[in-house]
Amino acid sequence: MLKNLFARIGVGAATVDTILTTEHFLPGARVEGRIDVKGGDAEQEISAITLKLMTNAKVESDDTVSYVAHPLDQFQVTEAFTLQPNESRHLDFSFDLHSETPITVLDTHNNQCRVWVETALDIDFSVDPTDRDPMHIHPPEAVSHFIRAMNACGYGMVKADVETGYLRAHNFQSQSGCYQEIEFRPAGFGSLFGNTQEAELSFILTPDTTHVLIELDRTFAGEGYREISVSNHASYSQIEAEIKRLLG
Repeated sequence: MLKNLFARIGVGAATVDTILTTEHFLPGARVEGRIDVKGGDAEQEISAITLKLMTNAKVESDDTVSYVAHPLDQFQVTEAFTLQPNESRHLDFSFDLHSETPITVLDTHNNQCRVWVETALDIDFSVDPTDRDPMHIHPPEAVSHFIRAMNACGYGMVKADVETGYLRAHNFQSQSGCYQEIEFRPAGFGSLFGNTQEAELSFILTPDTTHVLIELDRTFAGEGYREISVSNHASYSQIEAEIKRLLG
């Protein structure tokens, strides 16, 4: 009886540990791993084991800025079961990363983008044990070409973050309830296109196409938006030409 009471408040209760086969991914990639569940001092009813793909997203309200843990996707690994005292269970899993998973491996000191997978044991009337595992999301080839092209045009990456809300362009829109912004500014003595003081790039990826919405802050024309859609296999020279056209 006492063990059951302690288990409900988290003392001597079940524990969970998720082990990913790798921490490095591309958006949309397959994620595989194993969940190790260890029973505590008392029998416990597990309603479900759920994996949640999470990111840190900015919320702006009036003059305040805050950050929330934003769910991109979630997956139920198992149905309800009874976990006996000190019992060990090992559950394999796999899922595809959401295509709008923010890129976290970026060359800027002000990188506020974080992605992790959160594992939760759903235990009735008890403290739910959780486990967090960081994920390093690398830019796909086309996105790398855009970043390189911005650098070639004299713009350096200064900031990257994720904001809550939806990205909408003429030919595409986001679905995840948040979107990433990667900010560039003229580097050194200025860019090749000195009229543009700031450019923020947001990417929406599909299996065949990389969509980009670019917010430009121009000295004499104010803010404006441009959009590009290219094949995921577009060459660097093609993307560089598009960037020069838009910034010119």
